[in-house]
Amino acid sequence: MKALKIALFLALGGIGAQAFASDNPSKAEAIKTPVESYSYGTKLDIKKIITVTEIADECGPVPARMTYEDSKGQRHVLQYQVMGTGCSNG
Repeated sequence: MKALKIALFLALGGIGAQAFASDNPSKAEAIKTPVESYSYGTKLDIKKIITVTEIADECGPVPARMTYEDSKGQRHVLQYQVMGTGCSNG
């Protein structure tokens, strides 16, 4: 009976550790990666898009960020301007 309790404790402890360990590693990596600013004519080598920030609900240009991998597997964070979603047509 005691061995069953120990096994149950270890199993639950392992599950709990996994839940805390998977705290979105892509965000942690994006923080370490320097942010590059996009300007017209910048050559981009995008193989895989990892994340894109949500567009702000404002009327006018707002900053957005995209995290991507290039063809060499290196991760980049690109900041650029987009039109906000807060403009109405009426």
